[in-house]
Amino acid sequence: MHETIRKTILQDLDAAADRVAVDLPRPELIRMAVERKDCVVSACGALATWTPELSTGRRPKDTVMVRRPCSEARIDWDSPNNLPIDETTFDMIFEDARKFLADKEQIFVTNRVVGASSEWAMPVMTISDSGLAAVFTDNMFRPVPEDIGTSVFAELPFTVIALPYDQLDSERYLGRLRIDPDTKKTANVVIAIDYDRRMGIVIGSAYLGSIKKMVFTVMNYYLPDYGILPLHCSANEGADGSSALMLGLSGTGKTTLSADPLRALLGDDEHGWGKNGVANMENGCYAKLIDLNPAKEPEIFSAVFHEDDYQNHGSIIENAMMYPCGEFDLTDRRLTENSRASYPLTYLSNIKPSSCADHPKTILFLTADANGVLPAIARLNRNQAMLWFLMGYTSKLAGTETGVVSPSSTFSRFFGAPFMPRTPSTYADMLGKMMQEHDTDVFLINTGWIGGRYGTVKRVDIDVTRAMVRDAVEGRLRDVNYRTDPLFKFQVPLACPSTSATDVLNPENMWTDKAEFRAAAEKLAAEFKINFGKAFGNKGIAPEIVAECPGM
Repeated sequence: MHETIRKTILQDLDAAADRVAVDLPRPELIRMAVERKDCVVSACGALATWTPELSTGRRPKDTVMVRRPCSEARIDWDSPNNLPIDETTFDMIFEDARKFLADKEQIFVTNRVVGASSEWAMPVMTISDSGLAAVFTDNMFRPVPEDIGTSVFAELPFTVIALPYDQLDSERYLGRLRIDPDTKKTANVVIAIDYDRRMGIVIGSAYLGSIKKMVFTVMNYYLPDYGILPLHCSANEGADGSSALMLGLSGTGKTTLSADPLRALLGDDEHGWGKNGVANMENGCYAKLIDLNPAKEPEIFSAVFHEDDYQNHGSIIENAMMYPCGEFDLTDRRLTENSRASYPLTYLSNIKPSSCADHPKTILFLTADANGVLPAIARLNRNQAMLWFLMGYTSKLAGTETGVVSPSSTFSRFFGAPFMPRTPSTYADMLGKMMQEHDTDVFLINTGWIGGRYGTVKRVDIDVTRAMVRDAVEGRLRDVNYRTDPLFKFQVPLACPSTSATDVLNPENMWTDKAEFRAAAEKLAAEFKINFGKAFGNKGIAPEIVAECPGM
């Protein structure tokens, strides 16, 4: 099935060979992106770009996938993130994409792979009229390894067509795509995935993350069939060879906490865990920039803002406030809370070049709790870990998605629901089995607000969080004393060896009004119970896991 559609697009590219640039050298690709005004050069040499207002974050309501009888049983269609379209609608989208490409003066093609392990590296061909999108794929996807022929995906490549500034004809898709409540017309933007024909199409979304997250989603669909658990996580490795995974939604600290000068970074967002250990999917990082502090996050700051000739630089700064002199104000939120930077892993000083490591000794679930009731760190037993993995609680932060302007409690299964299309048991069973097999410790880390609700107190100090994370991943919390939280059921250390900050371990004591704390905590526990019932009440979750749900 996938061979036919790929053959069609390759024939189109051959017919337009005089307008197609394939796998240009990086400096040439950057130069063309600038000359074509896809971006501008900032004072440090990085590339700056600004997207339309509705392209400053992901478009989950416009992200759709083809539903076919041959594959539909693998996907959880009860999930609000898995929005189906029929084959005919995708064919129409593909037809429109071909027409758009036929009118372009310049087309860029990049051939890369996703996956640092040659065992499961997937070839990805990206086709776009945007030179900047091509630079983005050069940053974020990996070079094709010499032994790509050994990969399970060697003959199963994926194709992405990205047309960020084109728009669909709303009338043509009446009854096929959603009605936009603002325009009262059918949406003219789409991020469409066809798993069976191994193609994704982005039309109308200039947010570079749309490309990245699409490819991550398809890997999350394909990898379990080959015994690889895909995880929305960052990963690093200690000097002793022990690896740690940090799972969390955007804005919870995956990128910041994994960029530790004492540990070698594998990657900041997307990994696969299989029989031979952990491997990064990506070649780069896509970090949030809002309030980035060079004193507290020097690795990321240097990767983005180091000075170099623009043709050698290639870091992309997306939707950050830039002054005419080419300098940036990372505290300015007028454009979006979701300003981003894309840069290659090699721009960081402490990475593991192979981006592969042994099985993790520690897993951290990151949450940014806007309710202010969770401690800075807590230990989870196996059943609790399964429960929190299923629930994926955090507070959705402003700007990550269009329309989100303030934090709100959200439950995103596996800390990445929009990108995890398959049935819950597919991922949960794999994680439980691998945790048990490799005796992995699991901790919950609250990187949000403690001692009061969002807006009334400051966020947990990053230095305190880093100290507690290091204690966890280096095994120093195995022999400390714990208390059991009566409502959330996890165990909380009475102290952490690397920091004197003990107040953040007992949120109730930090609240001025203790009754208000208890009300906020009980409200969150009730939200757990309600959301678990809605998402997993009919999914056959084991009773011992259900029993660990707060509010039950």
